[in-house]
Amino acid sequence: MSEERVLLAHGDGGELMGELIERIFVSRLGTGEPPGDDSARIGLWQEASSCRTGARLVFTTDAFVVDPIFFPGGDIGKLAVCGTVNDLAAAGARPVALSASFILEEGLLISDLERIVDSMGAAAEEAGVRVICGDTKVVPRGSADRVYITTSGVGEVPEGVEVSGSGARAGDVVLVSGPMGDHGLAVLSRREGLEFESEIVSDCAPLAGMVEGLLEAATGVRVLRDPTRGGLATALNEIARQSQVAIEIEESAVPVRESVAAACEMLGLDPLYAANEGKMIVVVAEEGAEVALETLRAHPLGAEAAAVGRVDEAREGRVLLKTALGTLRILDRHVGGEMPRIC
Repeated sequence: MSEERVLLAHGDGGELMGELIERIFVSRLGTGEPPGDDSARIGLWQEASSCRTGARLVFTTDAFVVDPIFFPGGDIGKLAVCGTVNDLAAAGARPVALSASFILEEGLLISDLERIVDSMGAAAEEAGVRVICGDTKVVPRGSADRVYITTSGVGEVPEGVEVSGSGARAGDVVLVSGPMGDHGLAVLSRREGLEFESEIVSDCAPLAGMVEGLLEAATGVRVLRDPTRGGLATALNEIARQSQVAIEIEESAVPVRESVAAACEMLGLDPLYAANEGKMIVVVAEEGAEVALETLRAHPLGAEAAAVGRVDEAREGRVLLKTALGTLRILDRHVGGEMPRIC
């Protein structure tokens, strides 16, 4: 017997669509509330446990079109949850609720869809957040690439937390929560059928818990940024331009796994531009840097955290790389992406 697949009728609003939503989505992501309404009630202000005094709301949205949809260390479902949660965490926020919309291509295996939604549910549970609403559309075969997911998220920023890409100041220390480039190379290797001596696994993970602990323990945290598309180099350029400062990093201080470095060398890529989906850049005042680094390292997702550079006033808007030879070179943003469809 052939495997069950998504049909165009699953998107026509009728019995099959209702069955798909109940069977695949509500059963895995349901909140326990009766489904059917077109909007979900978050109740932030009604439940004291949901929102701390003086907290502010933040909202983010993102779309995920990764190819392939399954890769070492994750899949498009896990990626959709983690990517949205981490954007909220980069604003200093605790995630409260997510929405998820699915564009399904006719012919997608139902078993693959179940696997993706199971992964989303597990990631949401790990992040301590609920997927409270969503939407599903089915398009004809050839109009999409199996499945696309759009997620939005609401989070709360505690009173007293002020982080922004424009917050970096001269003398601040730049930290990263772990090795760079894992996700980009994991996706690329699976897409191109490349095999290396040791498998490269995506770092895809929800960082909200790690960031919450960091903000509670360390003082002087000014900037948080998850270096996804474009990697560390691109994210640092964004911070330098927003803050109108220069950032200088030590090439030898940036953690990169040997397998990623070897793969990049073979493919002619730079790991500093490779995507990450479970890492955070932290720019922190010098007096808080030691505690911040220790706090990151005490968390499982930050065990390999490192101090990689400093913020300077000279050369506003520039990122400089101090090479192993002691020379300085400009680390600019790429004009085009090296690895498309990695998220």
